[in-house]
Amino acid sequence: MTSNLDSAYRELLIKTKDAVVLSTAEGIIHWDMEIYMPPKAVEQRSQQLALLSRIHHKLGTDPEIGKLLNSIQKSPDYEAMGQVEKRNLYLINKSYLEQTALPEKLVADLAMQEALTVNTWKKAKAKKDFNLFKADLQKLLDLSKQAAEILMKVKETKTPYEALLDNFEPKMPAETITKTFNQLLAGLKPLIAKIEDCQTKPSTQVLNLVVPVENQRKITQLITETLGYDTASSEAGGRVDETEHPFTTGYYDDVRITTHYYPNNFASSIFSVLHESGHALYEQNLNPEWQYQPVGSTCSYGIHESQSRFYENIIGRSKEFWTGFLPKIKQAAPSLNNLQLEPFIQAINKVERSKIRIEADEVTYSLHIIIRFEIERDLFADKITVNELPEAWNQKYADYLGVKIENDSEGAMQDTHWASGLYGYFPSYALGNIYSGQITAALTKDLPDWHSQLAEGKLEGINGWLKTNIHRQGDLYDPEELIKRATGRTLDSEPHLQYLNKKYGGLYGF
Repeated sequence: MTSNLDSAYRELLIKTKDAVVLSTAEGIIHWDMEIYMPPKAVEQRSQQLALLSRIHHKLGTDPEIGKLLNSIQKSPDYEAMGQVEKRNLYLINKSYLEQTALPEKLVADLAMQEALTVNTWKKAKAKKDFNLFKADLQKLLDLSKQAAEILMKVKETKTPYEALLDNFEPKMPAETITKTFNQLLAGLKPLIAKIEDCQTKPSTQVLNLVVPVENQRKITQLITETLGYDTASSEAGGRVDETEHPFTTGYYDDVRITTHYYPNNFASSIFSVLHESGHALYEQNLNPEWQYQPVGSTCSYGIHESQSRFYENIIGRSKEFWTGFLPKIKQAAPSLNNLQLEPFIQAINKVERSKIRIEADEVTYSLHIIIRFEIERDLFADKITVNELPEAWNQKYADYLGVKIENDSEGAMQDTHWASGLYGYFPSYALGNIYSGQITAALTKDLPDWHSQLAEGKLEGINGWLKTNIHRQGDLYDPEELIKRATGRTLDSEPHLQYLNKKYGGLYGF
């Protein structure tokens, strides 16, 4: 690069770094809101978040960014810039156009309403009363629709909802997701029917063994240590805390996860920790040379979910993993001393239609996501209203999963995502399952003995493959391009379906 071009590019990166640093601070404040904030503080916290959103918006819409982008892109030396530099410029330009299109007041109003709506959701869910939640949800939905209408024009998407999808899964049209989900649904239905026709009905009684919370915390430490997510050493960049709804937040050197402990359901925390550790490892294994640059962030929420689902399911529900790990948790929790490997593997892989997404098994999980995707799509197309939301939810659960929803806390108020304004997020979970199937197929091709390595408690080869092919790639590519480079295929549900059929055929004997 010429000196003028290099100077403009470096100045641009300095400006965008401030926004990244601020967003990490916002993440910690959100984390505190879920972990330590006293109940009375919610109104004050909503004001804090609104102010931070306005500051973030001002940083991202600084006219100097537009001038620098313009001068760089018009430079005769622009074409000679490297791939990383061009990708940074593309991502900065995309963000700049989107943020400058959104009025500052709308951004602040959204941040404030999100905090208020989450607080209302918690109260309404506890009381199982959707009517308490309805008004705040409507306000947030209206604000989100305003933002979606604006972003649709900037992103040049076909619908407002697709503009929100793009926030989480860039360049992934609703049409592509619908087609892929329909293929997934078509493959899952006969698999579920086969499983339900089997005489083998695994018992989950072993999962009801009482494990004191202090012992579960020891199991958590064993899991994070085994996976390579450091929460204990003097150089640790992670920590585990407790909250109602497990989540991960952070960036590079400070990535935090949460879980929830139930004395009579020890498996719940095990699988939430496996899941959240997958997210955390992705964030911590990004290319350190790209820290604070746009390219130095994760690729998409679907790719993020592929990592959490990989560690939770592909690793965490495998017989190989538990061959070496079960003896360790018995030492940490004496009440599990009589737990045997085979009954445990059968129990943690039992397939059963259920109402609750986060407790769903590996096979039926995606059905929960397809339901949410279809409802979101219809909400933003004005095909259903907030008033009709519980009824639409309950009907789809009856149609897709054959279960009856008894109250709205296990129904339309089950998740925090809509209360948090995260419209367009839900498809990421099923996309993550699909991507994880593709990743598993590619990993098996490149590292044929990874199962035997896992049985010996060795995750270095697996972690190394993911680090090289997914983590270190950051946001250098859009998700479909990244998954194609890593696995040789664009978005394709077939490897995931093949994995499920092979695994559950073996477990259920068909």
